[in-house]
Amino acid sequence: MCSKFSVSTTPCNYGANDARFLQSETSVARKRAQGIKAHKCSSSGAIPRLSIKEFIPHTDLRVHEIVERQSQANNLAKQDACRRAEMNPKLLEEAYKRCRNICSEYARTYYLASLLMTKQRQKAIWAIYAWGTRIDEMVDGPNAVYMSKSFLDRWEERLEDIFDGRPYDILDAALTDTVSNFCLDIKSFKEMIEGMRMDTWKSRYKNFQELYLYCYYVAGTTGIITVPVMGIAAESSVCAKSIYNAAIHFGIANQLTNILRDVGEE
Repeated sequence: MCSKFSVSTTPCNYGANDARFLQSETSVARKRAQGIKAHKCSSSGAIPRLSIKEFIPHTDLRVHEIVERQSQANNLAKQDACRRAEMNPKLLEEAYKRCRNICSEYARTYYLASLLMTKQRQKAIWAIYAWGTRIDEMVDGPNAVYMSKSFLDRWEERLEDIFDGRPYDILDAALTDTVSNFCLDIKSFKEMIEGMRMDTWKSRYKNFQELYLYCYYVAGTTGIITVPVMGIAAESSVCAKSIYNAAIHFGIANQLTNILRDVGEE
């Protein structure tokens, strides 16, 4: 079984005893119905543009479009019908177990916080964290000196396959299941990869706007990705705009804190 990180262009082949890791399924309504719809900010149901653009006036991040899509579970169900994959339960259980181990090893406090969530949400957080950790290791780990643009380009291709229900390895399979169960938009994942690309060629920022954009890519996107997993209560008096803004700013604040900590250590 292909369980280690791989950047090969062909999917893993599982043995006959493992059944088929992926079995096509034509309907996504059953799983998508589990998503929690965001509380509307107005009677029209439209979600305003997020205030992050006030900090980056020259860059249209189009965050509001991601929020809109992630808040429309039924619409996502229709457009993602082709990507839904049915996983072999035993292999999927092992996939989430490995993601959990990565999370508990690399982010102890983050892992402990996830234990306060429901089982399904725990597993989703572990899968997202494992994916982010793997790409971070590519650009900031011991083999970062060998990293090239082609590796990140190939990783982005793998991401598209994950969202299409075609995982390359067992860790990818956990994320495939997660994006099928929750209303997650691929754009935030791609923006995180873009932030990692910046790590490969940029180490100086001439102003706070540039630094803020980098922090948004590598950390603010995590806030956007995790909001649908944590959910917004239907009776919430706080609108989706405020919740997503808080999640984005929390991620950016964490990244700025990490940078300051690293400066002190180095």
